[in-house]
Amino acid sequence: MRSAFNFALEHKYDVLVTIDCDGQHQPRLIPRLAAAIYADDAGQPWDIISGSRYLEIFDDNSTPPEERRRVNMEITRQLDECFGLKLTDSFCGFKAYRVDALHVFEITELGYAMPLQLWVQAVRHQLRIKEFPVPLVYLDEERSFGGSLDDSQKRLQYYREVLQREMAAQNVDCGGWDK
Repeated sequence: MRSAFNFALEHKYDVLVTIDCDGQHQPRLIPRLAAAIYADDAGQPWDIISGSRYLEIFDDNSTPPEERRRVNMEITRQLDECFGLKLTDSFCGFKAYRVDALHVFEITELGYAMPLQLWVQAVRHQLRIKEFPVPLVYLDEERSFGGSLDDSQKRLQYYREVLQREMAAQNVDCGGWDK
């Protein structure tokens, strides 16, 4: 992710869009997602437009694997309780970033927990965040996270450890669930 951020900064792009390569997102939505950066009624651009598979129900939505949805909802709830982000989907990889805001990120978490590091740093730097509804698409419900992360309890614990570590690194306090 950091190399994508650096590339966008070096080439002075206005907006960077990220999309997972597992077929969960529809590339035809890229122009709308990117344009949403500038869709603030007050004329101020958003820093992050984050796709959400749970913000709106689409007719052709898939049903997510229950354990994946449960872990996503638990972490999303914790982020909301802790930081008031008002997210509905903290793990969606379909995002648009205002490139001028990318310089604040120091992303070192390259795995599935990368979004958690991103959210803590976004809070630390008071970035403006809005969600964008995207269809819920699961092409491979049996896809593996790899190793111990296939166990949803171990994955949840790993995510919480990343959150705690990043909150300490960014000097961001939550006050409760992180103890």
